[in-house]
Amino acid sequence: MKMTTDIKALTVAAMLATASFGAPAGDGHDHGGEKPVAAGAPAMPRFAASTGTFELVGVLDGRTLSLYLDRAADNSPVPDALLELEVGGAAVAVERTGEGMFEATLAAEPEPGEVPVTATVVAGDETDLLAGELDIHGAAHAGTEGGGTAWTAVAGWSAAAFAAAAFLYGLGRVRAARSGGAA
Repeated sequence: MKMTTDIKALTVAAMLATASFGAPAGDGHDHGGEKPVAAGAPAMPRFAASTGTFELVGVLDGRTLSLYLDRAADNSPVPDALLELEVGGAAVAVERTGEGMFEATLAAEPEPGEVPVTATVVAGDETDLLAGELDIHGAAHAGTEGGGTAWTAVAGWSAAAFAAAAFLYGLGRVRAARSGGAA
C-alpha cells in the first residue's frame, strides 16, 4: 500500500512539474517580435572599451557589428558622435543607426580568437581613443546548430519522469493483484 501511495505522489509531482512551464507572459512581457534565443545558447561575441569620458560596447552577429556608445559618467547615449573603427587592423565603415548606436559590416567573419578593436570618438569638442578586444570562441561563433533549448530538456526529463512513475504504478498494481491484495 505504501508503494502505491509513493507512486501516486510521484505521478502527481511529474504532472505538476510539466504543467507549470506553460504559463504565458503577462502584459508588457511578450518581448514583441524579437528573435528568440535558446536558453543556454552561447552569447554572441562582444567587446567593451572605456575611458574616463566614453564607453563603447560592440556585439558581433555574423559579419554585423552593433556598437553602443555612452558617456562613462552617467551611461547616457552620446548624441551626434562620429565614430571611426578599426577591427583587426582594418578600417571599417560605421553607420549611425540611432542616438549612441552604430552598425558596421565587416568584410568577412573573423576567425576564432582575440581580435583587436580600436575606435576614435569625436563628440563636439571631445575626442577620445578607445581600445578593446573582440573575444571570439569557436563554439560561440558556430551558433546553436543541432543543439536543443532548455525547454526541450525540461520537457524530455518531465516526460521521462512521468513515464517512470506510470511504469512503477502499473508494476505496483501487478504485484498487488498477484498477491491477492487490492491496489
